[in-house]
Amino acid sequence: MIDPADPFEVVILALASVVVTLAMPGPSLAAVASAALNRGRFTALQVAAGISAGVFTWTILDAWGIGMLLQTAPVLLGSMKLLGGSYFLWLTLKSLRAVLRQEQIAFDRFYHRATAWTGFRHGALVGLTNPAAALMWSAIASFLFGSGLTAWQVAGLSPVFGIAAFMVYGFYGVLFSMRAAVAANQRIWRVTEAVFAGVFGVIAVALILGGISDMKGL
Repeated sequence: MIDPADPFEVVILALASVVVTLAMPGPSLAAVASAALNRGRFTALQVAAGISAGVFTWTILDAWGIGMLLQTAPVLLGSMKLLGGSYFLWLTLKSLRAVLRQEQIAFDRFYHRATAWTGFRHGALVGLTNPAAALMWSAIASFLFGSGLTAWQVAGLSPVFGIAAFMVYGFYGVLFSMRAAVAANQRIWRVTEAVFAGVFGVIAVALILGGISDMKGL
């Protein structure tokens, strides 16, 4: 039984919820898996680190009410959905172009002469432009506030949640970059790239249509 008066128990429950949510399939997992299969473990960990930075940032922002503002300001949420949708649409087109031109592989060009910053930036963009992530962190922040934590205490948890995100997506990065997985992907890379294109495409369409709908509701 969780005692809402015990900050430690509250944080443990919030952390458990965060880990379970992060482990579920979504844009971040797709980005890490694609990087791992196409570019290997190091690049996948770069992307995971970028996503972790996005988690850190959203926790800080939600501690000071940005998440609540997004929920109550349709124009801001709609704009964010359009921005996120545009980025995922770009990823979709890159994957489709690779399949159509038979260029193995889509992320070869994206990570051409890549530095650690390139993969990190990609992961951060995936994490920061996903409205669902923003609203999820807003819900977590609301739970923490409702349990008696202050804004400073919630902001202080940002490194904890960021590390949790890196551990979750780092695990997926290691898993998908294992030799057997990469070898299998080399044989059917067009299929996997088409799947990633479909995943990113569905996300892009959902975000763009959601953004347009929010704008029309003004």
